Amino acid sequence: MNLPYRYFTVKESAETEIHIQKSRFLTYVAPVETKDEADAFIDHISRRHWDATHNCHAYVLWDGQIAQKSSDDGEPSGTAGRPILEVIRNRQLINTAIVVTRYFGGIKLGAGGLIRAYSRAAATGLDAAGILEWVRHRELHITVDYPAMGKIEHELRSAGIQPPPATFTEQVQWQLWIPEGEEDPIRKMVMEQTGGKGEVTEGRLEYRPIQS
Repeated sequence: MNLPYRYFTVKESAETEIHIQKSRFLTYVAPVETKDEADAFIDHISRRHWDATHNCHAYVLWDGQIAQKSSDDGEPSGTAGRPILEVIRNRQLINTAIVVTRYFGGIKLGAGGLIRAYSRAAATGLDAAGILEWVRHRELHITVDYPAMGKIEHELRSAGIQPPPATFTEQVQWQLWIPEGEEDPIRKMVMEQTGGKGEVTEGRLEYRPIQS
C-alpha cells in the first residue's frame, strides 16, 4: 500500500479531560512512529493511572504499511478502543496514539453511551493536539547566470515561494522543495527568464509539512 499525495499526523502531544455522568475521561494523545513507541506511551499512561477503572487505547502507524490496534481494557467489547480508533481513522491520521483513561463515577452509560463518551474524549484530545498536514514534495535545483538572479527571486516570490539562500559558484543555484505536480510552472518560468539558458533538475521526493 502506498501513501497518498498527502496525509495527516498530530502536531504535538496533548492532555484533556471531560466529565460525563460523573465519570472522568482523561485523554492523552501522542505522535509516535513505531510500535515500540506506541506501546511505551500506552504503558506509561497506564502506569501513571494504575488506579483508574480503565485505560483504553488505540493507535494507527505507518511503517511501509498501515498497522493499527485498539483495546477496550475491560469495557464491554467494542465500546471503547474501537471508537477511539475510528476517530483516528476518520481524521485520516497516521503515527498517532491515544489513551483514554476512565475513572468510573457510579453511573453506568450503557453500550451506546460508552461509544459516544470515548469518541468524544478522543476527538477532544485530537482537537487539543492539532493536525499537521504532510504533502509529497519534489526537490528542485535551479541554476542560472548571475544577471538572472534578481528576476528569478522576484518571480519565485510572486508565486508565493520564499527563495532559500542561494549558493554562489560560477553560477547561482537554489535548492527548492515544491509540492509534487507543481514543478512545470517553475521550470517554465526559469526558461523564460533566462532565455532558455537556465537549468532545473529534479531531486528526491519527500513528505514535508504544510505550515498553516
